[in-house]
Amino acid sequence: MEHYVLDWISRYGYPAIFGLLMLGIVGLPVPDETLLAFTGYLIFSHHLKPVPAFATVLAGTICGITLSYTLGRTFGLALIHRFGKYVHLTEERLAKAHRFFERVGHWSLTFGYFVPGVRHLTAYAAGVSYVQPHIFALFAYLGALLWASTFVSLGYFLGDRWEVVSAQIHHHLVIAACVLGGVVVVYLVWRKVRTGKR
Repeated sequence: MEHYVLDWISRYGYPAIFGLLMLGIVGLPVPDETLLAFTGYLIFSHHLKPVPAFATVLAGTICGITLSYTLGRTFGLALIHRFGKYVHLTEERLAKAHRFFERVGHWSLTFGYFVPGVRHLTAYAAGVSYVQPHIFALFAYLGALLWASTFVSLGYFLGDRWEVVSAQIHHHLVIAACVLGGVVVVYLVWRKVRTGKR
């Protein structure tokens, strides 16, 4: 998939960057970090202009995360009402998710971009939890700016070495995501056992 993504960007430039990033953020299997680093490399090698390239990256990311949020806000509750009981998703748990976003969950919209798999879910969860659009936009768009700036800059400053280093970073991010997922699972199990004892 990665080879095709890089080939499309080389052929079609800005439209390919925008479309692929938007679809990748929504959840399709697009290697987002690699795409961003490659965009930075193309700026370094003068195949793309810095301002239009970064504006395209930011627009694709923002459109993708907004679409995810809109899907969660539009269809999430209806799906929960219809199928939630089969997977133990109740109104009470939905209310807990909303309170989580009220306390600290907003920051997952900002920093979730940096964890593979998480950025595809945070916006859906925010939509389902009915996080207000202006709050969503503040945290999610700030995250888009930080994430895009980080990886485009990485590709630009690494130049010809971008691919090797980008692969290493992706590998470490996957490991971090697995560790984080394990910690969350352990915490949830501990919390359930603790609640059961009470």
